[in-house]
Amino acid sequence: MKALSVLGSTGSIGTQTLELVEEFPDRFRVVALTAGNNLDLLIEQIQRHAPEAVALADAERLPELRDRLTSLDSVTRPARLPELLGGPEGLEAAAAWPSADLVVTGIVGCAGLLPTLAAIRAGKDLALANKETLIAAGPVVLPELKRSGSRLLPADSEHSALFQCLQGTPWADTARLSTGVPTPGLRRIQLTASGGAFRDWPAADLAKATVADATSHPNWSMGRKITVDSATLMNKGLEVIEAHYLFGLDYDHIEIVIHPQSIIHSMVELADSSVLAQLGWPDMKLPLLYCLSWPERLDTPWRRLDLTAVGQLTFRAPDREKYPCMALAYAAGRAGGTMPAVLNAANEQAVALFLEEAIPFLAIPELIERVCDRHRADHHGEPSLDDVLAVDAWARQATVEAAALQALPA
Repeated sequence: MKALSVLGSTGSIGTQTLELVEEFPDRFRVVALTAGNNLDLLIEQIQRHAPEAVALADAERLPELRDRLTSLDSVTRPARLPELLGGPEGLEAAAAWPSADLVVTGIVGCAGLLPTLAAIRAGKDLALANKETLIAAGPVVLPELKRSGSRLLPADSEHSALFQCLQGTPWADTARLSTGVPTPGLRRIQLTASGGAFRDWPAADLAKATVADATSHPNWSMGRKITVDSATLMNKGLEVIEAHYLFGLDYDHIEIVIHPQSIIHSMVELADSSVLAQLGWPDMKLPLLYCLSWPERLDTPWRRLDLTAVGQLTFRAPDREKYPCMALAYAAGRAGGTMPAVLNAANEQAVALFLEEAIPFLAIPELIERVCDRHRADHHGEPSLDDVLAVDAWARQATVEAAALQALPA
């Protein structure tokens, strides 16, 4: 039985991971959970899974959580209450929890970086659903993985698809992941994208896009932030940077293809021109389960893929006018160093402002570009962790400042 620490247990990745634990109780158990502010759901998860440790991002809410747990009646209260931890140190302790075999990193955004590094330094294997870990801090994370011997398994659907495709080659070795060394025999990566909420909108109509429009994904059920990233195609741009760090290919050999049906989750082209693809219904449970069970595959009762029901699989090149964030991501990736961290932080802040209805949809790429341009003079080619954290904080503030200036009358 594999023991799991689930970071971000009340979010989309976390809740789906815990559903898998309940579907396969003889294969997985939960030893640690971390969460933000959803105490109601967290308490239900504690009751169901009886973890050894629970960490809250907001340490000030620990007394409330403790009181609510101790006030449960004898029937619903866990036989043993978990050790309660709080704040950044608590999240890192849960990530490095001694009895955990695998850490599922479901914390959204750069907030997941330090807990993920704590897990790596503790030698834990990771199911990486937090792409920002590699995007913002790839030059820091790769040496840490090499030192600790931790195995990194990609949990998001696209990189899981690439990893699964490579299982059919002689290079199916997690030790090759995140080394910065090109995967032998791998010529090209094609990341498929649904096109997001606006894939069928004319680019000229995006000026009137609302938050409700941008958070209505046609295929996937995801959190609000990543759904907006899908609408801008920034999610795919970030995945390009992640794929560069995972598989070692340069940016000229990593492509984005719009695939509206979301059945092919990504493809690899090998040296002999063969193309391998991984297919499935658009459901995050499959890549998550593969991370949890790797190198095994578990039998599931899930709906089987029926291509006759799908009918057709179509593809097209992304519209660069509609998706300017794609070019921004490629440019940041090629610049390397701290630029991807600035891109990621500026995007997180701009999306947050959009979700608060403080800026229009088209301001997202405009703000990101302004902040990245400002950073060029202070770009670090070989950043330390402190450099990454510093530029992350700077980029968030710079995005807020740029948004305030944009709101001023000309």
